[in-house]
Amino acid sequence: MKVIIVGGGVGGLTTALMLHARGIDCELFEQAEGIRELGVGINTLPHAIKELQQLGLMERLDAVAIRTHELIYTNRFGQEIWREPRGLEAGYDVPQLSIHRGRLQGVIYQAVRSRLGESRIHLGCRLGGFKQDETGVTAYFFDRAGTHRRTVTGDVLIGADGIHSYVRSVLYPNEGSACWNGAMLWRGAMDWPQFLTGRSMVIAGGMAAKLVIYPIGEGARDDRPLTNWAVLVKVGPGGAPPNKEDWSRPGRFEDLMPHVQRFQIPYVDAKALIEATPEFWEYPVCDRDPLPRWSHGRITLLGDAAHPMYPVGSNGASQAILDARCLADRLVTAEHTVHALWQYEQERMPPTAQIVRMNRGGGPEGVIDAIEARAPDGFSNIDDVLSFEERKAIVRGYAGAAGFAQSQVNKPKAA
Repeated sequence: MKVIIVGGGVGGLTTALMLHARGIDCELFEQAEGIRELGVGINTLPHAIKELQQLGLMERLDAVAIRTHELIYTNRFGQEIWREPRGLEAGYDVPQLSIHRGRLQGVIYQAVRSRLGESRIHLGCRLGGFKQDETGVTAYFFDRAGTHRRTVTGDVLIGADGIHSYVRSVLYPNEGSACWNGAMLWRGAMDWPQFLTGRSMVIAGGMAAKLVIYPIGEGARDDRPLTNWAVLVKVGPGGAPPNKEDWSRPGRFEDLMPHVQRFQIPYVDAKALIEATPEFWEYPVCDRDPLPRWSHGRITLLGDAAHPMYPVGSNGASQAILDARCLADRLVTAEHTVHALWQYEQERMPPTAQIVRMNRGGGPEGVIDAIEARAPDGFSNIDDVLSFEERKAIVRGYAGAAGFAQSQVNKPKAA
């Protein structure tokens, strides 16, 4: 079997490793001229880390990440709504990792280079068309100037090419642009003094206005880790997102700082951290409606190409990693390629569609919205606003739906 992977992000690279581990030949094509360590911080949940651990990546990940110790939800005044241990401290048999997205991608990329070899990775190759028949798939790749680079044949084509997926646009030509919820997200990272445990994650405020801060790796000094921050604010009614060219553009302090003033958290001076960050980025908060199917014959979708979701609940990269494991398993065990892709989407579509919908309501962070709706000016006793059991039901219910409840992770996983 030969698999063509389109996209060199976390999902595509992990898929290449998963296929290689099962003896399936694959080639990976990325339109960028190089795979650089771009982006800012993300959290990768234990169920996804377990998959990367089984690929032998734990030592390298530990060298560039922080093992998340605890998660704290507060309102915008810094009043605590929920606190829980995470990863090993919560009893999982693998950690949760707070990590720079580029460093996560870099660890996986170096493993792909080492195990598959440079000849199986093709950079500067943009997919410009594909066709399939009963015998296989043919894909046509071009450079940025439109010059034909390669024609490749295989048994399967996997579109792991992100929220602006070309593969998805061909399969669903009338879908249109991504769905913008009217919120803008500013993100940056800066070496900053440790706060709380030194491995704590704080989320203050709900979907109307949110501040997130957590360390993601070593800084220049031991007591000043690289610290990720994000500010999400509802700035409009939503609808059509900004032009694609405006995605991931440099942010401006004059747009951001008026929103930062509304947060008052006791653990870290957020205003000073953000003002000290020399460069940060702005993103529209977008997703897409769940699809009726991902697989069309020998073509399928994976990761953000299949199920782009709002950045809540720490699930985007984690779900792409789970997709990769499932798809590789189905391809190595099914009697026919097309049936394998059908099995894959039957297993992965329902949970990811549910996560997309839950994230639109705030996911586990919806507990903050519930408190702020009832007590917009703060509270004296959190239990008078929403009981512990009600808060627990929101947070733990999401963990179960997303597949990272402790009982789901701490068990042997059948192929």
